[in-house]
Amino acid sequence: MENGPGCTVTSVTPAPDWAPEDHRYITVSGCLLEYQYIEVAHSSFQIFLALAGFIYACYVVKCITEEEDSFDFIGGFDSYGYQGPQKTSHLQLQPMYMSK
Repeated sequence: MENGPGCTVTSVTPAPDWAPEDHRYITVSGCLLEYQYIEVAHSSFQIFLALAGFIYACYVVKCITEEEDSFDFIGGFDSYGYQGPQKTSHLQLQPMYMSK
């Protein structure tokens, strides 16, 4: 309240009887804007930034999920589609017999 733009703070002496001793009693005058309007503008700006951030985050998530869906390797995601070449062996396996 006392740090607003253009505000002048004047101390009231003597302080009223009902004022606590550890507090100073002041009056504020000459403000360009009252502190209530400054607080409303500040909170409105924060709400606007939060809303813009939320919308941008939704856009980023949408772009990321669309990117993942667009990837398609050869044969697609089905198991009955493309089968890679089977590895064939040129050596025929035969059992080995060892004598004692």
